[in-house]
Amino acid sequence: MRVQIRGLFPVEAGAQGGFAFGSRPAFPLAKACAALLVAALTLAGCVSQPQRAPAPAALTGAALAAATARVEMREAQVRAVDRLGFSGRVALSNGREGGNGRIEWSQAGDGYRVVLSAPVTRQSWSLTGDAAGARIEGLDGGPREGHDVELLLLEATGLRIPVGAMVAWAAGTRADIGAVGPARLHFDAGGTLARIEQGGWTIDYQGWQPPDVADAATPRLPLRINAQHGDARVRLIVDQWTLDPAPAQGG
Repeated sequence: MRVQIRGLFPVEAGAQGGFAFGSRPAFPLAKACAALLVAALTLAGCVSQPQRAPAPAALTGAALAAATARVEMREAQVRAVDRLGFSGRVALSNGREGGNGRIEWSQAGDGYRVVLSAPVTRQSWSLTGDAAGARIEGLDGGPREGHDVELLLLEATGLRIPVGAMVAWAAGTRADIGAVGPARLHFDAGGTLARIEQGGWTIDYQGWQPPDVADAATPRLPLRINAQHGDARVRLIVDQWTLDPAPAQGG
């Protein structure tokens, strides 16, 4: 059965609590979403500046342990999903130019498809691929293909970014430590994840689905995300998450 979770855009307040972590296994999502986000930085258009997040404060003891356990549960739930995707709006800036548009992303196993479209120019970009390689369409000069999506993106845009990590962060989880290093988590006063610092990036979570959408199989996912690394900024608003649970194992 397909579970569709629609965004209600609640805003979390007061980022609090920090704790350094080592490795957590990354869920098996291909390096897709951020590749289209970075490709969009070639757009010239209106730059939307993200809101400034409150400075975190410390959680300790049982409150920190409970908040950490909720992050670990979400990571396990996302790893168990057979198919996952989202649709929403994105705004980007590299300090000199930027753009905004719609983003559609879907992932099933090693296969993925991401489409980014600009509302004013009506241009669109798409990234499709699997474990064997990737293809970007919509860039100047025609389609580009390669076995390494990060290298393909670097050659196409001149930008280097941990694309696999960006996909993990979009779902409110830590990226593989082997790719970008250890993560530091920050929580608000209620124990909700408010920020991840990893690989030189700061990812602020400014809105989440309401708590009642989550159960033992369905994670609570972010709706408003701001990510920053130096001059590079990404602002994402998710209108809808789509999850297909993994098939039940036969006896």
